[in-house]
Amino acid sequence: MKIKALLLASCVLLAGVAGAAERARPAPATPPVIVVEGVQMPAWVEHASGARDPLVIGSRLVNSDRIYTGPGSRALLRLVDGSQVKLGENGILALDDLGNKKVQMKDVVTASLDVVKGAFRFTTQALSKFRGERDVKVRIVTITAGIRGTDLWGKADDTRDVVCLIEGKVTVVRAEEAFTMDQPMSFYIAPKNKPAEPVAKISQEQFNTWSAETEIAAGKGAIRKGGKWRVYLAELPTQDDALKVYDDLRSAGYAAEIRPLKKEETGTTYRVRISNLMSKQEAGLLGAALKGRFGITETRVSQ
Repeated sequence: MKIKALLLASCVLLAGVAGAAERARPAPATPPVIVVEGVQMPAWVEHASGARDPLVIGSRLVNSDRIYTGPGSRALLRLVDGSQVKLGENGILALDDLGNKKVQMKDVVTASLDVVKGAFRFTTQALSKFRGERDVKVRIVTITAGIRGTDLWGKADDTRDVVCLIEGKVTVVRAEEAFTMDQPMSFYIAPKNKPAEPVAKISQEQFNTWSAETEIAAGKGAIRKGGKWRVYLAELPTQDDALKVYDDLRSAGYAAEIRPLKKEETGTTYRVRISNLMSKQEAGLLGAALKGRFGITETRVSQ
């Protein structure tokens, strides 16, 4: 009987320890709704506080963030469902209503993407493993498009707002007008302060021109998720000297980093670099583009 009692007490104690360990174990991290996957710099994210940082690969974006792209720039973002969000040069994209929740045992991804300025593309990945639902709304100034799985291009400029349906189906709302677009390669143009033009078919030539406005092109020194190459832009003797170059680069929309390097003969020096380039060539092109700016006199490429 004593042995049984001891065994029972041991089991209760072990169960208590296991329960405490389970309670102490941190909950799984919630995956971000939208992250940065590629950047053709310069590009920034402006937070609700007004603070502005360069777009960095892997950055987790949140509600009220605004993405800005500079001349010749592109930004590639990815939603948790696998969909791609692309922004062309001199663009502004505001993020809101970002969510990833369970509704009746289904994953539902939500997002409101407000294209304030520039060219934009939203593409649902056909081979994505996502099995939930999407509730994504895109607003291109005067036009709102409700998306549940499609490929859509749009643009806002000083003269007009444009929506081009590449594939899929969207609901379109402009002022009192509301209709469905479901014909591939069709577009709708809303001139500023004028009636909208009828929906029409887009030529392949025009589509190719519009599509290029949102694509990260090879040979432009862009950074991408999975990039293994780096370009070193400066090696300086003091942290303050390195911070000057680092701050100037980041203010200008370049995702610079600082790394200390210990040397026996000279002590610690500080390297300023940009990482996540996809090839030696891309790293070299970025270094060449930055040489002569921000106090950069020599560049070096490395993995």
